[in-house]
Amino acid sequence: MRDAPLELRALEGLPEIRRGDDLAALIGAALVRQGITLRVGDALIVAQKIVSKSEGRVVDLATVTPSARAVELAARVRKDPRFVEAVLAESVEVVRAVPDILITRHRQGFVMANAGIDRSNVPGAEDDLVLLLPEDCDASARRLRERLTTAVFIPDGVAPAVVISDSFGRPWRQGTVNVALGVAGMPALRDHRGGFDREGRVLQTTQVALADALAAAAGLVMGETTESTPVVLARGLDFSGPLADGRSLIRPPDEDLFR
Repeated sequence: MRDAPLELRALEGLPEIRRGDDLAALIGAALVRQGITLRVGDALIVAQKIVSKSEGRVVDLATVTPSARAVELAARVRKDPRFVEAVLAESVEVVRAVPDILITRHRQGFVMANAGIDRSNVPGAEDDLVLLLPEDCDASARRLRERLTTAVFIPDGVAPAVVISDSFGRPWRQGTVNVALGVAGMPALRDHRGGFDREGRVLQTTQVALADALAAAAGLVMGETTESTPVVLARGLDFSGPLADGRSLIRPPDEDLFR
């Protein structure tokens, strides 16, 4: 439900993010440059890559010694054994391993390609640098929201929701879509079970992945290649309801019907 037209606006002019950078301050500077004052009910969708960069989640594969398991798996999936070892270190389970594809369950619960480890848009990637997910995506979202809430450029009483997003493939559909990894300050999942449809029927299964939908919409503005706009302001969406973080979006393994 929306109480106003949904507005999505990319923040321009963010620099290349380095370890230790203050994302809240950089986001604030971008807001000021564009003449934007945050309001109650606003949300900021932030690309996972810049969060990971600011947290120093970079690994140099030159420092990685692959295990026997990584060497065997690398031959199967046709990937660098050092890269596969980095993936295994971030994972609790290998879900699928076929030529050119390695799907794992990340230790935070996400089922994704290569445990979310990536080389794209990572300066120095030609030197074997790869980027991991944040240590705890929900905790990162909470910290960023807390830092934003106390920043001098935000009016008193305004606390924007924060969504940390990343692009995911889908098993039965082509292409990638941005989803929410970390969420703070909004209901990531809105549960309508027990409510009623327009005909008065009781809703049995309806749960809306609100944070995923917001991340996907923001992805259209954020872009995936050379846009360099990794933060998007969302305005006009109804965020009412019990708060729920990104982990609420993860289907438990014992509910996976396709294993």
